[in-house]
Order: sequence, then structure tokens, then C-alpha cells
Amino acid sequence: MWKRVSRRAVRRCRRLEGELRFLRSCGGGLGSIVCDPKWMERRFRNRGGYLGERIDLQEVWAGCEGAGRKHGWRQETIPVDGRLSLLAWIRSQGVSGDVSRLRRVYISAGIHGDEPAGPVAAWRLMERNRWPEGLDLWVVPCLNPMGLAQNRREGPDGFDLNRDYRHLRSPEVRAHVAWLERQPDFGVSFCLHEDWEAAGFYLYELNPHGMPSVAETLLETVAQVCPLDLSPMIEGRPAQGGLIRPVVDPELRPEWPEAFWLVYRGRAMVSYTLEAPSDYPLEVRVRALVTGMEAALQAWWVRLSDMVKP
Repeated sequence: MWKRVSRRAVRRCRRLEGELRFLRSCGGGLGSIVCDPKWMERRFRNRGGYLGERIDLQEVWAGCEGAGRKHGWRQETIPVDGRLSLLAWIRSQGVSGDVSRLRRVYISAGIHGDEPAGPVAAWRLMERNRWPEGLDLWVVPCLNPMGLAQNRREGPDGFDLNRDYRHLRSPEVRAHVAWLERQPDFGVSFCLHEDWEAAGFYLYELNPHGMPSVAETLLETVAQVCPLDLSPMIEGRPAQGGLIRPVVDPELRPEWPEAFWLVYRGRAMVSYTLEAPSDYPLEVRVRALVTGMEAALQAWWVRLSDMVKP
């Protein structure tokens, strides 16, 4: 019995050391790290919910603060009635106009408390600072801090915050929407998520205006570091190559997610929801979100440059 427990403890320590090395390395050169095949294996650990690694939100926020000071971001506090405030970081030139709108990028994460990879990925993106030059950026690393502290999908009132953007029942979503309405309109938005049941990474695209898509570029890049979910149906919706393109019709959505609100209310012209598979190790999910975002933003900048050519 003693030997069995000891070996298990050694294996766990080695695994955690490997994850820590990866997360520390994210700030320096994620793209240069060779992916170890063993980290690409699905764990089949989740049963009835997310049972994987957890994170310290205060550490994430402190990391965002440090990256923000280093790279010229402005921090804003979003007060929430009776709850922890939300934090946002903005880096914008403050220029108006139709072309400038296309340069505005909004990124959110952590709306579900059992999806820790998104907040870590938002931090790493700020830390790595590999944004295409010329983009204006808005980042909210965690929309459900109390849920994250409890490893709970819902907010403190039991609402799924990502189904509350139509009825605004929760104080977190009311505060978030009020803050968004004070911001300028965005060209593109990205919502960083995870799915504890998913067999691989997949992506939602809401693109009612027919904007040039970055979906294929994002998925092709992610496929190099994380398996894709290639099922023909994902979450009850038709999918192709890991991509789901739902119809933007409010009559079909009695409860609105954040991405739907952004597009339907005209606050973003196109929106992407990235879904990392949380039955894989945390470092695989963070890597998938970070590399996918960086590829998507580069592709968006190239397409934007093509659109504004004389």
C-alpha cells in the first residue's frame, strides 16, 4: 500500500511540474515549445462535470496588472452590486470612424467558473504582447470570479451567466452589459471557453454581416497543438471540421449567450467563441486558446488591411 501511494504521488508531482514549466514558459515563447505527445492525450477524468486543474484568480489578475503596466494598458474596474468587481484592460488609440471600428477587438473569458483555461490564456496573451500593431484591444479576463473560486459553472445566484444576456437577471451580467454599452462598437469579439465533455477543440462563428472569416485559420493553427472535435454534430448543432455557424435569430434563442448579445445588438460585427476541451491537460487548453487567438488576430489584421486598401 505504501509503495502504491508513493508511486502515485511521484507521478502526480511530475505531472504538476510539467504543467508548471509549460505555464511559466507561455510568457516567453509558447510557439517555440515542442509539443510532447503525452500531453495531447485525453484524460477521461471529467465525470458529470469538470474535475481538472484549478487556478488562483488573484494570481491571474496580478499577472494581467503586471502585463498591463509593462505594455501600456489602462485598467478599469466594473463594479457589481454585492459581489466581487470585474476587471478590464484596455489599450486603444481612441480614434473614431468605420475603419477604426474594425480595428477594435474585444476578448472575454471566465464566464463559466469551471473553465479556468480562458482566464490564464487572456493573461498569457497580454503577457506575450504579440498583437498585430494597430489593433485597439479590450480584455475582460474573468466574468464570473465567484464561480471560478468555487469551480462552479454558474454564478452565485445559480444562473448560467452565459445564458443571461437577454433577461439580465444576474448582477454580474447587468454590470457587464452596462460597461459594454459605454464602450465603442467592436469589429470582432472573441469569447474564450472550455467544454468538459468535448472530444476536441471547436469553434462557433456568428457572422451575420458576411465579414471575412478567420475561422479556418484559427482551427488550422489550433490543430497543431490540440485535437479538434471533428464530429458532424456538436452540442446539437451541425459542425464541419470543428466549426459551428449558428443562425443569428433571437426567436431561436430564448436565452442569449454573451456572443449572441454582442452580434445581435450590433456591438460586434462578427464574434467567435473558442471551446477548448477541458478533458485534456490545462497546458494543452491554454496553448490552444493562445495560439488560436494569435493566429486569428493576425488573420483579422491581414483581412482588415485588404478591406481598407484604396
